[in-house]
Amino acid sequence: MAFENMLSILIRPAVVEFLLPFLFVFVIVYAVLQKTKILGEGKKQFNVVLALLMGLAFVLPHFTGWYHTWDPVVVLLDALPQVSVIVVAIIMVLLIIGVFGNEIDIAGTSLSFWVIILAIVSVVLIFGSAIGWFMLPWWLGFLSNPELQALIVMILVFGIIIWFITKEEKKGEEVRGLGRLVEDWGKVIKKKSEK
Repeated sequence: MAFENMLSILIRPAVVEFLLPFLFVFVIVYAVLQKTKILGEGKKQFNVVLALLMGLAFVLPHFTGWYHTWDPVVVLLDALPQVSVIVVAIIMVLLIIGVFGNEIDIAGTSLSFWVIILAIVSVVLIFGSAIGWFMLPWWLGFLSNPELQALIVMILVFGIIIWFITKEEKKGEEVRGLGRLVEDWGKVIKKKSEK
């Protein structure tokens, strides 16, 4: 019962339309003022007052009806869910890169480049299918089975591990790949700019 009461309090307009936008603007303005030290060194109290005024100036006209064409509180409340989805997607890409591409050196090796591309594509596919952008044709419906997906991922991981262990080492100039291609193009551009 207490949890339901707390949730009913959190969805009230006073919380959603006043407190959340106010805290959002207050925290961002205060953090920027503290980091940039615009008002001077050690002026924490001035930064708090200015951030408080900016937060109130952002929220109060919404309740008084002073905004005529567009209301920044409504825009903020409409945009924040989409922005948070993008932030979560970026964090997921960085996590995948951190797990599978231990030391990323894009110009030196092509494997790290493919790890980055695979991470971005997989996150786009996951979020796109959750949103409903991508629908499998009826004859590929069996791929939506979670057990089959886990089996495919296991086979791919074992295949990559076996390839990594059994591949033959190449020497110097024999190593070619997308990373080397980028490095070669960088050398060509550098030579042309020196002329």
